[in-house]
Amino acid sequence: MVSAVCRLYSADWLSPKPTRHFSFYLSPSFGYTYLLLYVDDIVLTASSTGLVQRIIASLHKKFAMTDLGPKYFLGIHATRTASGMFLSQKQYASEIIERAGMPSCHPCRTPVEPGAKLTSHGPPVKDPTLYRSLVGALQYLTFTRPDISYVVQQIYLFMHDPREQHMQSLKRVIRYIQGTTDLGLQLYASSPTTLVAYSDADWTGYPTTRRSTSGYCVFLGNNLLSWSSKRQHTPSRSSAETEYRGVANAVAETCWIRNLLRELHCPFTSATLVYYDNVSSVYLSTNPVQHQRTKHIEIDIHFVRDLVAQGQVRVLRVPSRYLFADIFTKGLPFALFNEFRSSLSVRSTPAPTEGGC
Repeated sequence: MVSAVCRLYSADWLSPKPTRHFSFYLSPSFGYTYLLLYVDDIVLTASSTGLVQRIIASLHKKFAMTDLGPKYFLGIHATRTASGMFLSQKQYASEIIERAGMPSCHPCRTPVEPGAKLTSHGPPVKDPTLYRSLVGALQYLTFTRPDISYVVQQIYLFMHDPREQHMQSLKRVIRYIQGTTDLGLQLYASSPTTLVAYSDADWTGYPTTRRSTSGYCVFLGNNLLSWSSKRQHTPSRSSAETEYRGVANAVAETCWIRNLLRELHCPFTSATLVYYDNVSSVYLSTNPVQHQRTKHIEIDIHFVRDLVAQGQVRVLRVPSRYLFADIFTKGLPFALFNEFRSSLSVRSTPAPTEGGC
């Protein structure tokens, strides 16, 4: 990984438009090179060490650059382990706790109480600027901490008019982080053979607007690749509608990942498996008959159904007990939350090994 001192997007070999990030890949006869650029930070990898060194030397001739080694990128610390790579934002998490003025707070076991729902009522917070700053910081922390995605999404919805109950929920998240600063995301060095998604939705979960929350997570082999917790744009008239909208979002994400893997010369020929726990939604994904009651979600139905017919996607039911996406749609009891967190490959910092970073 290389961190460029200058803003490379303003250089003459890149687009002059003020875009914040770029990705490039080069596939000459002597190997493949991939470069990801975000503002003035670069991640560079290639099919051989010698090719990486040649690319870095070429960039050094044009730009002032600092080679940080395979350790940091945008504040994320990467540690090589015997099984793969561990991504952590431990230092960043500690800074959030300090910014909140809670360095000696008592930790709690979960980031949100089971069944807790936020409303827009109650007295306003005394310092809304601090609230917004902390929520924004927590959003960035979710890059390696998917276990806090749901509650961060919840408190983010009230950025425009935060209330005391929202601040209390935020403080609970920080107390949870206080006791889990050593957690991060484990990636495994293995040849992935499957692309699997889990989708879930919490029907009418918002007390004020009765909108639903949908969430999904996507695994490439054993590695958690993508996840989301998001409020749906419109209220749903049934739980099946809510679930199916969530499934359509998960399927769209897997389509993007399959296209990306194809560009990276790692195409998938097997179907993507999409799991969720609603039987009606499973039937809708394969039933060719369009019913009157499903016309309002017709686009989502046809989008998923066409991919199922083409053999690119298989929609399957899984018991709620094994639906990992639950962690992105609601507060869970500690035992189930801890199990699902582990299933998402959220682990403690591994012990240093010889030859590791």
